[in-house]
Amino acid sequence: MAGRTLYDKIWDQHVVSSDARTGESLLYIDLHLIHEVTTPQAFAGLRAAGRKVRRPDLTLAVADHNTPTENQALGLAGVADEAARNQLAALTQNVAEHGITFFPMGDPRNGIVHVVGPEQGRSQPGMTIVCGDSHTSTHGAFGALAHGIGTSEVEHVLATQTLRARKMQNMAINFSGRLRPGVSAKDLALHLISVIGTAGGTGAVMEFRGAAIEALSMEGRMTLCNLSIEGGARAGLIAPDATTFSYMKGRPSAPDAQAWPAAEAYWRSLYSDEDAHWDRVVDIDAAEVEPTVSWGTSPEQAIPVSGRVPRLEEMTDPNKRAATERALHYMGLESGQAIAGTPVQRVFIGSCTNSRIEDLRAVARLVSGQKVVDSVRAMIVPGSGLVRAQAEGEGLDQIFRAAGFEWREPGCSMCLGMNPDILAPGERCASTSNRNFEGRQGRGGRTHLMSPELAARAALTGVIG
Repeated sequence: MAGRTLYDKIWDQHVVSSDARTGESLLYIDLHLIHEVTTPQAFAGLRAAGRKVRRPDLTLAVADHNTPTENQALGLAGVADEAARNQLAALTQNVAEHGITFFPMGDPRNGIVHVVGPEQGRSQPGMTIVCGDSHTSTHGAFGALAHGIGTSEVEHVLATQTLRARKMQNMAINFSGRLRPGVSAKDLALHLISVIGTAGGTGAVMEFRGAAIEALSMEGRMTLCNLSIEGGARAGLIAPDATTFSYMKGRPSAPDAQAWPAAEAYWRSLYSDEDAHWDRVVDIDAAEVEPTVSWGTSPEQAIPVSGRVPRLEEMTDPNKRAATERALHYMGLESGQAIAGTPVQRVFIGSCTNSRIEDLRAVARLVSGQKVVDSVRAMIVPGSGLVRAQAEGEGLDQIFRAAGFEWREPGCSMCLGMNPDILAPGERCASTSNRNFEGRQGRGGRTHLMSPELAARAALTGVIG
């Protein structure tokens, strides 16, 4: 019998039934994460059909997308936008009606759903995890099959604790070698997407492998898996190891001391066999990856910070040239110009990609004793109330405030234009988030994706570099 990949093993353990005619399977779901944006219609559908949530104990709710990052102690009264306030109110009512664990705005355990799940110990190796949010791939860092679902699927999971799904291809992303000093998981991810494109992983689940991956912290692994969806993949995976187990031990929902040995023994079986079949393989020498920044309106439009944006006259593909020309026009850049030295007016450090304590510590090391330039408005938004409390316990907030950063309350914030933290038309932002399409952070706003370290330097200098 041929060996199996990690994806194969998790899939096989969760198949409830399969239909050979359609190629569709019914998968059991171990953890369903929900938030205020993609659930109102799902709960309304349940109510109309007279159904209940099948496994409230396997569902966890947070308030993150629409939440303001100031004055959260006011609760719903602190939410100025009526539509956002209504969505948050609906979530509060729905979770109470169905007995679902909920961390509301202002609860120290609340925050971005993809930060909260791991820090609570709810995200565990070998699980199937879904959420009505594409960046659910983040949880694959634990060796879990995790991906986003649509609103109708949210209702289906709530009602049945299962999901209709088709098996994807297996894609190995091998990062050999060691990272250079100053290069982070964010740089690995942006470099990968610039190589394979935003459709490079379409129809596949990526497994990240190799020495460079094994050396990453859990925070770095979550960043990498978070961005697998931007490379077109259904999900990203990293096999669990000692780093995973160390992160998980002692967390609120992790196995207790009595159950831990059996859990870890199972988790250690979750790896790809040496003779496993891979449908696609990408090999990258991590030592060749430089600090990377996006220049355009897609994560694949990224270059080393020492590089130049594409020269239109050198492009032979008419479709790619047209897309590049449009991106350059929107971003206000010139063909062939160096990306270093490009002025920014805003800096955003946060999002489910880069808002964990490791990210904040990296920024604090760079900005300690320095000042944000007058031409830049810079904000730091921790990924959860617990991250915020830990940062304040370590004195990081004092470093940020002294340097001139705004220290905000947790939430998705400027990652997307669904709350008060948005760009004005024409403003250019150095951002640690995950998407940079036109208008993502506000109508007419220009977003450059980068690591927390590069974003911090942009705040101190006023330019990318």
